[in-house]
Amino acid sequence: MKRRFSGDPGGAPHRTHDLASDRAADLAGLGFAAAFRAIKAVRPVRPIHPRGISLVGELNLTGAAGRAAAGLPAASGIAWLDDAGTFQVRGRFSRSVGLPESLPDILGLALRTSGALGAAGAGDIPGVGDGADVGDVLFASTGWGVPGRFILLPKLDVGSARFTTLMPYRGASGPVLLGLRTLSLPGRATGRADTGGNFKESLGTEDWTLALHYATPAGRWVPAGVLHLRAAASDAGHADGAERDGRDSASTDTAIRFDPLEHPLPGAGTYPWARRLRERSYRAARRPSPRIIAAPDPAGSTAADRISATRRQGPADERNTMSTVTQVFNSPASAVWRVIADGWLYSGWVVGASRIRDVDAQWPAVGSLLHHSVGAWPLLINDSTKVTAADPGRQLELIARGWPIGEAKVIITLEDLGEQCRVTMSEDAVRGPGLAVPKALRDPMITVRNRETLQRLELMAAGGAGA
Repeated sequence: MKRRFSGDPGGAPHRTHDLASDRAADLAGLGFAAAFRAIKAVRPVRPIHPRGISLVGELNLTGAAGRAAAGLPAASGIAWLDDAGTFQVRGRFSRSVGLPESLPDILGLALRTSGALGAAGAGDIPGVGDGADVGDVLFASTGWGVPGRFILLPKLDVGSARFTTLMPYRGASGPVLLGLRTLSLPGRATGRADTGGNFKESLGTEDWTLALHYATPAGRWVPAGVLHLRAAASDAGHADGAERDGRDSASTDTAIRFDPLEHPLPGAGTYPWARRLRERSYRAARRPSPRIIAAPDPAGSTAADRISATRRQGPADERNTMSTVTQVFNSPASAVWRVIADGWLYSGWVVGASRIRDVDAQWPAVGSLLHHSVGAWPLLINDSTKVTAADPGRQLELIARGWPIGEAKVIITLEDLGEQCRVTMSEDAVRGPGLAVPKALRDPMITVRNRETLQRLELMAAGGAGA
């Protein structure tokens, strides 16, 4: 009996401990997967990290010899860290939850590295392939000390954020965490962790420089290299227009599926419990959705494709499935349209909109944006509304954003009755947590709000408001 429990690696106590760890990891993994499936039901395309900036750059690793020369611990136990060299990198900076950019969010930084520059075939990192020479590593904003390095931490300032791998790699000498901290931001960067404004613009011209570290779970951080990142050519300089909503463009960079299990770093193993935690979540996040509502246009779709899809859908049929209110105004359609066409009046008649921050000069042309705030001071959320279809004087179709609540599609139709007009307003949630509210509850709430909206619109039209 003593020999059986004497510390033999194959002994029963170890097997029992491993079994318990596996079961705990399985249960946690199932929980994470269920959470991902719930998020995916309301955000089908990207359940997490919905907005991001595609990045390119270089990673300079000092290697074990360089660290030893500097009087630092030499061997990390991970071959990738212990070999000196300069590596090409592709990556993606993102906000994990997708909260409005005026609020803190858990920041993510995914990286893919390939062979050292100067080696045969180096500098060509596969964008979406499964090349044997690539390695993926995922970082998230956390604390830097213990236990903070194992706790996700929402941040608003990217310069002060610390990033870790959260879960350790399995090195030759035991568990190893990787960490990043900012050394310098581009000169024009304000520091705010946005994905569609100043930070993206500044990365188009200057580098974001970070220090790479490694540590044991409770040990001190050891400098291991320097990372230089900048916006990929497809993303650089696109803070407005098509990129204003913060989504990175449909390029090779954004098509990368960063997966540290599929593409491990050389010499960096994965603990079984960590793999069990991650695998189910990855599968749930990447499983095709049976129904995608208001998904972005697929890469390569043409204007003709989008028009054809709209015709097949049919706006009249669509309104039958949306919350719809109708009211006859004692004003001609032209007077009502003048109010709608003046974007600066939006907060005067749309219930929930508290102020207007900016209006595109082309409003209400297709593609134009109206930047508004929703809520009551001081709890205001800044977001935007975009025109997706317009028939001047007759109909306007909008996508109104109000994250973290989500997005709604709104169709306003004017029917000319001479000195009067019939105004119909149809609305429903199309993305975000609002979709989780059952339609039987969602429709009455939208109906009550839009009845008040139409009453306000009628008063403004009758009063002669509008350009």
